Amino acid sequence: MIALSVVAFLVALIAGAMIIRWARKHAAAYDANLPQRFHLGNVPRIGGVALLCGTVAAWGLGYLQTTFRGDGASLSMGGWIWGWLLVMLPAVLGGVIEDMTQRLSVRYRLTLTAASGLLAVLWLGLTVSYTAIPGLDTLITMAPWIGGAIALLAIAGLPHAFNIIDGYNGLAGMVAVIVCLALAHVALQVEDRALAAVLVSTAAATCGFLVWNYPRGMIFSGDGGAYVWGLVIGLASLTLVQRHPVVSPWFPMLLLIYPVWETMFSIYRKLGRGVSPGVADALHFHQLIYRRIVREVFDDDESRRMLMRNNRTSPYLWAFTLLTVVPAILFWNNTPVLMGFCLLFVVSYVVAYMAIIRFKVPRVFRNSRW
Repeated sequence: MIALSVVAFLVALIAGAMIIRWARKHAAAYDANLPQRFHLGNVPRIGGVALLCGTVAAWGLGYLQTTFRGDGASLSMGGWIWGWLLVMLPAVLGGVIEDMTQRLSVRYRLTLTAASGLLAVLWLGLTVSYTAIPGLDTLITMAPWIGGAIALLAIAGLPHAFNIIDGYNGLAGMVAVIVCLALAHVALQVEDRALAAVLVSTAAATCGFLVWNYPRGMIFSGDGGAYVWGLVIGLASLTLVQRHPVVSPWFPMLLLIYPVWETMFSIYRKLGRGVSPGVADALHFHQLIYRRIVREVFDDDESRRMLMRNNRTSPYLWAFTLLTVVPAILFWNNTPVLMGFCLLFVVSYVVAYMAIIRFKVPRVFRNSRW
């Protein structure tokens, strides 16, 4: 597992350097007037390619070790790993095309992620058989296709959830690392080394990408990178719960409650204003943190000043994520407690969001020097 992580990190690191060198001129074509743009200068946004290269290299090495070297590390990374990659291909390819051309509409990207979700359900056999919600579990028992529909929705939606929180240097990438390692920890608790190896190598590839992304912001993950994170974590979450019933289905839900609730709240917020959920805006939680909580940086260079404020935003959300990850790891097999923490997060998020909107910054976010 260590060897896979090293390979994933180095391949993503080298691929990221090559992309930065090659794509500088291409990045000049990106629109500078988008509402979600919080940087100056031309930055390549195809870091997802570097992330994918590192992940594929590590998974391929794991397959070779399992198939041709006797699987001394007990990774069990057989041919199923290529099935995962093929399932991911439609969505990730669509994300990279959008990053390169900026011409793939939200409708087509949703269709491609839905195609990946459908492949996961029909080909990999992923489904949701237990939710701990009495009425819903009864329906799933009577009509098993409902569990498949929930799995499809989860796999199709999670890539877009990561794309929504991918607004500042290191934000989505570090959230992905934290979630992958938390899932890997529980996978090891139930002795699923294959799943743990997949997750740890993905986290390592993400770290290779983050070398260039945080704090210098030399490359962005783009839609392609967000889709890799969302699909790997979505497939791993469903697989972990399906293979090991001792793991509560609310464990991955609590791990991912930040990007999931950010997406749901964003849809509600936009529909309430009569705006299509697919229209980008600058009212996400991390964008409000940037504007109203992170202190202004005094510097003569506007580009450097924006970069420094950008970098100071992400740690607030990393801490926000850890507030859900820690109890998720501690109570990974205790459904009632996990459900309670999910509800607590939702309430805390809405209270904090409304307070920031009204310029009443919650005490937990205040800088002691103010």
